[in-house]
Amino acid sequence: MIIYSEKVMEHFMCPQNVHSMPDADAEGSYGDPACGDYLTFYLKVKDSRIEKISYLVFGCCASIATSSMTSVLAKGKTLEEALNITEEDIVRALDGLPEKKLHCSNLGVSALRNSINNYLIKNRMENFYENSNSSR
Repeated sequence: MIIYSEKVMEHFMCPQNVHSMPDADAEGSYGDPACGDYLTFYLKVKDSRIEKISYLVFGCCASIATSSMTSVLAKGKTLEEALNITEEDIVRALDGLPEKKLHCSNLGVSALRNSINNYLIKNRMENFYENSNSSR
């Protein structure tokens, strides 16, 4: 029998920031083929800071809780600060996870990093095109 902390159950029963974001500045996903869990993060960025964050997740109790906690930890952070969020940070913020569910924290970190990287790539490309058009 798997026993979860009160914090995990709180984020599972009442996940925060869970919804799609059609006008997102960027999105990034990550899936775990071993267990079938899948997560997509959506970001709104202002002045290199995550102003809004949301997600959609398909998975178990731990996947839902780690996705929720990842969004809470990332919201308001600079992109650089958010890139430095680790699996250990998520597990610690949830007051632990059972050994068999530790891999779920990787889901949140990987999807968050993918969304930030996609934002950076998109932003660099837009800046590149703006700069190349203004020089003509």
